[in-house]
Amino acid sequence: MIVTVIFFTAEAQNPSSKITKEEYIEMYREIAVQEMNLYHIPASITLAQGILESAYGNSTLAKKANNHFGIKCHKGWNGKTYHMDDDARDECFRVYRDPEESFKDHSIFLSTRDRYSFLFDLEITDYKGWAKGLKRAGYATNPKYPQLLIDIIEEFRLYEFDKLYQKDAYSLNRPKPLPQPNEDINAKEDFQPVTVSANNRQVYENNGVKFIYARNGDTFYKIADDFNIYTWQVYRYNNMKKKDKIDEGQVLYLERKRNNAKEEYHVVKPGEDLYSISQRYAVKLNRLCKYNTLDKDAELFPGQRIKLKK
Repeated sequence: MIVTVIFFTAEAQNPSSKITKEEYIEMYREIAVQEMNLYHIPASITLAQGILESAYGNSTLAKKANNHFGIKCHKGWNGKTYHMDDDARDECFRVYRDPEESFKDHSIFLSTRDRYSFLFDLEITDYKGWAKGLKRAGYATNPKYPQLLIDIIEEFRLYEFDKLYQKDAYSLNRPKPLPQPNEDINAKEDFQPVTVSANNRQVYENNGVKFIYARNGDTFYKIADDFNIYTWQVYRYNNMKKKDKIDEGQVLYLERKRNNAKEEYHVVKPGEDLYSISQRYAVKLNRLCKYNTLDKDAELFPGQRIKLKK
């Protein structure tokens, strides 16, 4: 199948303008295809991440720092910096000359870190595998992150750009991955098992609340049976309904979540909602609603502060 695409050159982001998702794709699709052919990262994934992470170019970080992927300074960054509150106060983010440099650094970031190396064995058209793999590798903590990327890709047919991949253009001598496990963009701290159940399941603890990572094929009944608790406890503790589907890798608490988190507040990232924040900090969803005077289904925006304690 021959795909005909007309490309437009990306211009520097005007801080006072607000663009649409369609305009964002028009502006940056050529860069995404170029990066795909250089680094073997699907253009659909790059564009979808740019749309999600930068609120399609309208986030403060994109406008003031040309940073479209939320990449923090990390050790070894010698360029300009921009400071803003994120997971902690006054965090350091990279500043780029223009959006194109941000796209380039995103490619380098993924291709030179060991925990993302398995992604480069996937087919360039396997955007679903890439979306799920990014979450598994720790790019984001939001359990909905893969589906958010997939929805964007399918809504705007971004997978069509992956068909422009030229295998010969991809260098087989890409930069060797560097093991830097603590330099992920959005990942929270790694949890260590606190115990192992009789069924050989590792149990972790967050904010003093025990939890597990769901396995493929898990059901509420199976988890309840494995840990000798009631089925209703599993889905109620996690603000779920009995009919809800459990995803592999999903955090599931085995005890009631707390009324407060250790942290004072959380800075919202693209795609997050009160439920995902509740799961991230092991704080009851109804408490978050009360502290922030919000409905549980309230739409949040990137950069918004959510109180985590009374």
